[in-house]
Amino acid sequence: MTTILRAATISDAAAIQAIYTPIVESTAISFEEEVPSVEEMARRIETYSQTHPYLVAERGGVLLGYAYGSKHRDRSAYRLSADVTAYVASAARGQGLGKQLYQALLPGLAERGYHAAFAAITQPNAASVALHESVGFTKVGIYREVGFKFGQWHDVGWWQRVL
Repeated sequence: MTTILRAATISDAAAIQAIYTPIVESTAISFEEEVPSVEEMARRIETYSQTHPYLVAERGGVLLGYAYGSKHRDRSAYRLSADVTAYVASAARGQGLGKQLYQALLPGLAERGYHAAFAAITQPNAASVALHESVGFTKVGIYREVGFKFGQWHDVGWWQRVL
């Protein structure tokens, strides 16, 4: 079955939330501790899409993954840098969807004038590291014990790719 990559719309919010929910509830991959509502996911799609690409991957009408860019930091000198995030539904992992999403997202960022992309990866996460390095990201450092979730401290690695 063919994978379709397209811009996310607010009507994708429920499917995006369904992919994200187990990540928030069961892992430290995301540092959110409460699952955002469908309305909040719709707001994020609408807000981020104004300045950055926000993409979804679907097969047979089923949304299986998403990726988006967002503001890196608040200071104006960071305005041409973007943070990137990709999530794939658990049943669709290992099929190359994350890579396909990034291969569309990163050129989309460059087309909008962004110079560099940054990915924060909770450690350890070998699959995410491999994904990011497969599309040209390199490790730039580790924030030690920066996030506290599920009763323990977590390190976050930072990867960068100049676009």
